[in-house]
Amino acid sequence: MKKISVIGSGTMGNGIAQTLALYEHDVVLYDINLNNLENANKTIYNSLSRMVNKNLISTNQKEKTIKNINPTTEFDKILDSDLIIEAASENKDLKISLFEKIDNKCSPKTIIASNTSSISITKLAESTKRMDKVIGMHFMNPVPIMKLVEIINSKYTSKETTEKISSLSKKLEKIPLIVNDSPGFISNRILIPMINEAIEALDQKVATVKNIDGIMKLGMGHPMGPLQLADLIGLDVCKSILDVMFEGFKDSKYKANRLLVKLVEDGKLGMKSGEGFYDYSNSRKAEFVSKRFLNDC
Repeated sequence: MKKISVIGSGTMGNGIAQTLALYEHDVVLYDINLNNLENANKTIYNSLSRMVNKNLISTNQKEKTIKNINPTTEFDKILDSDLIIEAASENKDLKISLFEKIDNKCSPKTIIASNTSSISITKLAESTKRMDKVIGMHFMNPVPIMKLVEIINSKYTSKETTEKISSLSKKLEKIPLIVNDSPGFISNRILIPMINEAIEALDQKVATVKNIDGIMKLGMGHPMGPLQLADLIGLDVCKSILDVMFEGFKDSKYKANRLLVKLVEDGKLGMKSGEGFYDYSNSRKAEFVSKRFLNDC
C-alpha cells in the first residue's frame, strides 16, 4: 500500500492524510472545494509545527510529510490508489454515490475504506461490485494523536482485507480493534448516548454545563466533559449519529434530546460554528480549549 488517497479534507480527512504521509505513504488528498484544501494545508502545517516544537518529529520529517501529500480537486488522480479512505460528510446518500463512482473507475484490486462514524459498512459495500474489499476504518479525533482505529467488517469483508487494514494501522503506530457492522459500531454506540444523556440532564436543569462536565472529568477521569466533547465533535454530527442509531435499532433511548435538536436547528454546532454548549466566539478562547484537550490527550 504505497499510494493511498483520502476523500474529504475536513478535520478527519486532513488528520488522516497527515498521519499517512508522516509514515512515508504517498497521499492524494481529494476535495471538490479548493478552499477546503487550502485550509487543510494550513491545518496540517500547523499540526506538524506543533509536533516539531514538542520534539515529537524533526524538521526534516515535517518537510518530508508535507511533500508526501498531493492536494487535488481532480478525481481522476485518486484512481490508481491501492487504498482509498473516504472521509466525506456523514451523509449516507453522499457516501453511497462516492462508493459507486470509485467502484466504477478504480482498479478491482483497490480497497475502499470509510471513516464513517455510524453509517452501515454493509450498505456501502452493497453499492459496489467489490463487497469483499470494503471496510470501515474509523479514526478518532484528533487523528495524529489518538491511538485507536476502529476497524469495521461488513458481512462481506474478506479476511485478507481486514488483515491488510489492520497491518496498515499498526504501521501508523495505531491500535486496530475489530468490530462487526452495527449502528454506531462500538465507539459511538457507547459514547454518543452518554453525551445525549448529559444533554438530557442539562435540559432537565439537574446541573449546569460546567458542573456536568466537571463531574465527569473529576469523578470519572475523562480528559474532557461530555458537553465540551460534543462541541468538539460537532452537535450536528452527534445528532446525525443518534438519528442513525434510532433508525437502526428502533429504540427510543437513541432519540436525540430536544435541546440538541434545537441547537442544531439554530446553527449552534459547537466549536466549528463559534457556539454550542460553550461560547467560542473569542478565537483565543476557542484555541485555548482546543489546545488544552490536545495536551490532556
